[in-house]
Amino acid sequence: MPCQSNSLAISFNSQRLLRKKNHLLNFLVEAVFGFVLVVKQFISGLESHIKDRNQFKNCLLPCSPIQTEGSRSENIFWVSVGLTNLCFTFCCFSVGTFGTDFPRLIINQFKWLDKFLDSQDLVKKLMQLVSVSPVPIQHDIITSLPEILEDSQQSEVARELSCLLKQGRRLTVPILDALSRLDLDAVLLSLQVRQSAMTIVPSVKLEDLPVVVKFILHNVKAADAVEVISDLRKNLDLSSCDLPLKILSSQKKVKSQVQASSSMSQVTTSQNCVKLLFDVIKLAVRFQKEVSEAWIKAIENSTSVSDHKVLDLMVLLLIHSTNTKYGKQAEKLLKSKIRLGCMPEQLMQNAFQNHSLVIKDFFPSILAVAQTFLHSGHPAVVSFGSCMYKQAFAAFDSYCQQEVVTALVTHVCSGNETELDISLDVLTDLVVLHTALLMRYATFVKTILDSTQKLHPCQIRKLFYILSTLAFSQRQEGSYIQDDMHMVIRKWLSSTVPNHKQMGIIGAVTMIGIAFRNEGDGSSLERPELNSERDEQLSNLLDLVGICCEQTPEVLALYYDEFANLIEKQKGNLDLQLLVCCTDFPSDFVVDLGPTVDGSFLFPVKSLYNLDEDETQGAIAINLLPLVSQSDLGRVTGGMSSQSKRVVSPLCLSPCFRLLRFYTAEQNSGSLEEIDALLGCPLYLTNLEVEGKLDSLSKQEREFLCSLLFYALNWFREVSRALSAPAGVALRITTPGYVPPPATFDSEALEAVSSTNAVGPVRKKNGKGILPFTFQTTAEREAENPLTKLQNYRPYFRELDLEVFTVLHCGLLTKSVLDTEMHTEFCEVVQLGPTELSFLLDDLCWKLEHVLTPSSTRRVPFLKERSYRDIGFSHLCQRSPKEVATCVVKLLKPLCNHTEKMHSYFQAVIQNQGAEDEPGVNIQEHMLMSSCYQQLLLTFRSLFAWNGFSQPENTDLLRSALQVLAERLKPGETEFLLLEDLISESFHYVLNFQQSVPSFYCAFILTQLLITIAEKPMAGWKKEKIASLAKQFLCQSWVRPSGDREKGNQFNSALHTLLCVYLEHTDNILKAIEEISSVGVPELINSAKDGCSSTYPTLTRQTFLIFFRVMMAQLESSVKSIPAGKPSDSSEKLLRWNIAVRNFHILINLVKVRLLLLFWFYLQVPSKYGRLFVEAFLKLAMPLLDYSFKKHRDDVQSLLKTLQLSTRQLHHMCGHSKIHQDIGLTNHVPLLKKSLEQFVYRVKAMLAFNHCQEAFWLGVLKNRDLQGEEILSQASGDKGSDEEDSAESPAEVPPLGRLGSNSLHRRGGGG
Repeated sequence: MPCQSNSLAISFNSQRLLRKKNHLLNFLVEAVFGFVLVVKQFISGLESHIKDRNQFKNCLLPCSPIQTEGSRSENIFWVSVGLTNLCFTFCCFSVGTFGTDFPRLIINQFKWLDKFLDSQDLVKKLMQLVSVSPVPIQHDIITSLPEILEDSQQSEVARELSCLLKQGRRLTVPILDALSRLDLDAVLLSLQVRQSAMTIVPSVKLEDLPVVVKFILHNVKAADAVEVISDLRKNLDLSSCDLPLKILSSQKKVKSQVQASSSMSQVTTSQNCVKLLFDVIKLAVRFQKEVSEAWIKAIENSTSVSDHKVLDLMVLLLIHSTNTKYGKQAEKLLKSKIRLGCMPEQLMQNAFQNHSLVIKDFFPSILAVAQTFLHSGHPAVVSFGSCMYKQAFAAFDSYCQQEVVTALVTHVCSGNETELDISLDVLTDLVVLHTALLMRYATFVKTILDSTQKLHPCQIRKLFYILSTLAFSQRQEGSYIQDDMHMVIRKWLSSTVPNHKQMGIIGAVTMIGIAFRNEGDGSSLERPELNSERDEQLSNLLDLVGICCEQTPEVLALYYDEFANLIEKQKGNLDLQLLVCCTDFPSDFVVDLGPTVDGSFLFPVKSLYNLDEDETQGAIAINLLPLVSQSDLGRVTGGMSSQSKRVVSPLCLSPCFRLLRFYTAEQNSGSLEEIDALLGCPLYLTNLEVEGKLDSLSKQEREFLCSLLFYALNWFREVSRALSAPAGVALRITTPGYVPPPATFDSEALEAVSSTNAVGPVRKKNGKGILPFTFQTTAEREAENPLTKLQNYRPYFRELDLEVFTVLHCGLLTKSVLDTEMHTEFCEVVQLGPTELSFLLDDLCWKLEHVLTPSSTRRVPFLKERSYRDIGFSHLCQRSPKEVATCVVKLLKPLCNHTEKMHSYFQAVIQNQGAEDEPGVNIQEHMLMSSCYQQLLLTFRSLFAWNGFSQPENTDLLRSALQVLAERLKPGETEFLLLEDLISESFHYVLNFQQSVPSFYCAFILTQLLITIAEKPMAGWKKEKIASLAKQFLCQSWVRPSGDREKGNQFNSALHTLLCVYLEHTDNILKAIEEISSVGVPELINSAKDGCSSTYPTLTRQTFLIFFRVMMAQLESSVKSIPAGKPSDSSEKLLRWNIAVRNFHILINLVKVRLLLLFWFYLQVPSKYGRLFVEAFLKLAMPLLDYSFKKHRDDVQSLLKTLQLSTRQLHHMCGHSKIHQDIGLTNHVPLLKKSLEQFVYRVKAMLAFNHCQEAFWLGVLKNRDLQGEEILSQASGDKGSDEEDSAESPAEVPPLGRLGSNSLHRRGGGG
C-alpha cells in the first residue's frame, strides 16, 4: 500500500465501488478466507504500515473525494471499518510521540459511524481513556462523545460526566459542552446533571463561570425555574471578582509598579469574565420568559439583609434594561427592597466601583430608575436614587456625566421640594469630590439661576456654594460664571422686593466666603492668585450689600446672621481681614447702667436679670425697652450713626450679638473674654408683675408688652450658649390678631408673617376663634398642661444652637454654698427640672427629625403655596447630618442618665399603685414625666434610625454610640467588643425599659427603637424578643392617670404599627392570627358595649377595624411567601394552606357580626384582601392541590369546602354593595367577581387533571345580602338554586361525597 501525497492507492478500482458492493465483499471475505484470519492479517499489516509517522498521518487524513452530490471524504480507516465491520480500539497504539494532533484525528474516526460491533465496549474504553489521558486528549474525547454515542447510551454517559464534573475543574467547559448536546430525560437533567453543574458554581474558575451559568440557564424549565434561579443566586458570588481590584489598589498605595502591572491584567481579565457572565444572563432574560420572572421571584423571596448581593442589584438593572415586560416589576421590587433596608447604598457603590464595565451597559436604566426614585415618597429610596447619580457620574464617561448633570438640573427646576433639595445635595457632593470634571458642565449648572424663584433660602445657599466653587476653582474657565453671578446678585440687591433682596444677600455672602477662603486649609480647593479686578468687584459687591441693608432692619438682621453662619461654618478657613464684619453693637444696643433712663415710654423702665450684681463700677445694660418703644412709634433713633445712617432696631439685637460672638471667638481662639460683660449684663425692661393689671391695659400696651417679652426671650436664647436662660415669665396675655416680631429673617418666614397680617389670624378647625399668643400664669400653668406647644411660634423665637444642649449634663455637677467664714455650709446638686428637661428635649427632637429624618416627597398642588420646612432651622441647616449626629452621640451619656431616672420614677409609680396608704398619682407631674420619657425615646430612635450609619465611613460613629449604651450594662468591658456584640448589649439595655413605659405611644417608640438597633443586622433571637415584646404591649391595658382608656388618632396609628410588628416578627404568623381571631374577637363580642377583649385589652370596638385590616393584610402577605406546589412536595405545604384558609374563613365570617359593623367602609377591607387571597390561592395553592389530590383527597376536599364558604360570603358582599350603592365598595366588585369565577374553573381544571371530571358541576347562586336574605329586586327563575343556596353556615353545608357537588356555584363570577 504505497503512499502518494494526500491520497491512498488501494487495490480496489474505486471508492464508490467499495461502498456499493460492501455486502458482497463482506460475504466473500468471510466465506473464503475466514473472518478471524482476515482480521489478524489486516491488523498486523496495518500496524506495520502506520509505524511510519507520515503513513499514519495519511491514513487518518481524508482521501480525495469524488465530486458527486452527497459524497463525503473518507480515509483508509473508514473504508476498512465499512469493509470488515472492524472497530479499531486505538488505545493500543502508542501516540505519545506523535503530538496532540494525532489523538484528535484518531477520535474523529469514530464520529457518525453507521454501526459498531460492540458500542458498549467502545464507550467503556473511551471513558477509561478519559481517566488516564492528558488534559488535551480528555478534552477531545469528551467533546466528541455526542457524535459517537448511540441514543440508548446518552443517559449513562451523562451520569458519568456529571460525576466527573464534580471531581475536577479542568474539564468543566468540555463536559458542559458535551452535556448540552445530549438528548437527556428531564428528570435526569434536573436531578443530577444540572445539580452537578450547580455544585461547582462557587468553586469554578472565573473564566469558566459564564459557560456553567449558560448551561444552567439554558436548561431551565418553567416548572422549576424559581428553585433553579434561587440556587444559582445563592452560589453565584461576585466577590471573588473584586479581589484583583483590591490587590491593585493596595499595590498602588505601596507604588509597586511591576506587581501593579500584573494585577492590572488580572483586573482586566476579571472584568471581561464578569461581562461575559452578564451577557449570558442577558440572553436568557431576553429570550426566556421564565428566567426573568424566576429571578425577580427569587430576589423577592429573600428576606434577610445579608442574603442580598451586588448580583441582585445588577440583575434587576439588567432586567429593567432588557425586558420591557418585567422592567417595571424589577423597578418596583428594587424600591421595595430599599424601603425594607435589604438593598443598602453600599451594595450599589460596590457595583459601580468593581463592575463599572458591566453596569455601564445599563446606564439608560440607571438614569430612568434614579429619576423615578427621586419622585418617591420614601427617604431611603430618594437617598438611593441620589447615590446612583453620584456613582454614575464618577464611574462613567463624559457622555454619561453630561446626562447625569442634565437630569439633576431638571430635578432642581421641577418645583418638587425634595427633588430640589436632594439634587442640590448631589451637585454639592460632586463639586467637592469632582470639581474639575463638573467644571466641564458648568454651563448646565448655571441655568438653574433662571429658576431661582422656586428656591428656598437654604437652597439658594447650596446653589451659590456650587457656582462659587466652580467659579473660583479655575481662573479662566470660571470667569464667565463669576460675571453671571455678579449680575444676578446685583439685580437682586437692587430690587425693591424683600424676597429678592434677601436672596441677593445670601448669594453675595456665600460667594464672598468662597472667594476669601483661607489658602492654608488643605481640604479646600487651591485658590488662584487674586487679581486686582476681582478684588475690586468683590469689594464693590460687599459695599453694595451694606448699603442695601442699612434702612431695612429685617434685611440687616439677615446680613448679620449670614455672616455669623459663614464664620461658624468655616472655622479657621476664612480670611477675616478681607471681611468687613466689625459691628457697632456697643453703640447701638448698649448703654451705661444708671438709676434712671431719660425719655417717656408706655411702661416704666426697670433693669432686670443682672447676673453681675456685685459689679457696680462701669456696669452696662441692654437698652431694650427704649429701642422697642422707638421702633413701635416709628421715630428715628438717637443712636443712628451719622456716617452709615443705619436704622437701629431691636430686630437686629440678637443677630448682631451672634455675629459679634462668632467674630470675637474666631479672633481670640474661642475666647469670649472681650465680650464677657455682655453675657451677664441686665436688660432694660419693665416691671413684669402686672397680673392684676392686665385687664386695664389697652391693645397697644398689650402688644408692646408681648413684643418686649419676645425680644427679651430671644436675647436669652441667643446668649444661652454661655449662660442658662432665666426663669420663664409667668404671664398670660391674650392679644387677638397680634403677630410677634420675627426672629428668623429668610424670605419664606417673612412671607408667612406678612400673609398672616394681610389675611388675618389663623382660625382653628373647630371654628372657636383665632389662635392668640399666650403666656400662662403660674396658677394656670399648674392647672393645665405645662407643655405649651410653641411650635406655632417657631418663626418668632431665635434658634437654639446645638451647643446649648450641653446643659443636659446638669445633674452631674455639684454647687457648694459657703458660710460667712468661707466654710462649706451645704452642697447642692445642680439638676434640670422636668419642665426645663422637656423644653430642651422637645427642641432636640425637632432638630433631629428635621436633619436626620429626610422628609417625604410631596408634590405641591397647582396654585397652592408651599410650606417652608426650614423655618426655625436656618442655623441647623448649615451643618451636615453627620455633624449633628456626632453632637448627639456626645450627649448620649446624659440622655441615658435621664432615661434611667424616668425608668426609676415610673417603676416606683407602678409599685405604689396597689398600696392603700400611698397618695394618688399627681396627674400633672405624671403627664410631664411621661412626656420627658417619650421625648428621650424619640431622641434615641431618631439618632439610631439615621440612614448614614449604613455608610462605611460612619461605622466608627455608630460604634461609639453603641458603646455608650453597652457601657451601661458592662462598664469597662466594651472597648474591644465586636460591633455585633455591641449591638446585642445595646439591645438588652434598651429592652430593660419595657416594664416602665407609661403610655402606649412610649411602648410603640420603644419597640421601634429596638427594631432600629436590631436591624444592624437582625438576628433570630432579636426577632423573637421583638415579637414577644409587641405581644406584651398588645395584651396590656393602657389607662391614663385619670382612669380613662387611651384612645385617639395617635393611639390608633401606634396600634396599627405595633400589631404589624408583632405579626411580621412572630415565628408562626398563621397561629398568631388564629389566636387573635378565635380568642380575642369572641371575647370582644361577648363583652359589654364599652368593654374589650380580656386577652387583648387593646382590642375594643373602636380598634376592631385596625385589628381586622392588619390581620387580613398580613394573612394575604403570608400566603404569598408559601412556594408554589411541585410534584415532590410533602404534606407540610398542604397543612399550612389548610390553616391559612381556616383563618381566612374566620375573618370573612366576621362580616356577619352586627355588633362589629360600625362603618360601611369596613366591608372594603374583606373585599380588597379577599380578592388578593383568592388570587394567591389560585397561583400558589392550586398547583399543590393538583399533585396532592390523589394522596390527600380528604384534606383537599376539606380545604376547598372551607374556602367555598368564604367565597360565598364574598359573593354576598358584592350583592350588598348593589343594595347600598356604596361607591368605595362597588369599585372592588368587578375584580372580585372575576377572581371568584377563576376559582370555579380552576377547581374544574384540577379535577380534570386528576380524572375526576364527573365530580364537578355548576349551579346558580342567587345574590344575597350579608345576612343571607335574597335581594328581591333580582328575578330568580331557578327554583332548584333555592335549595342549593339555603345553606349559610358551615354546619348546613352538605358533605362532599363528590367534590364540587352542591358546593361550587356560579352566577356572574360568584363562587
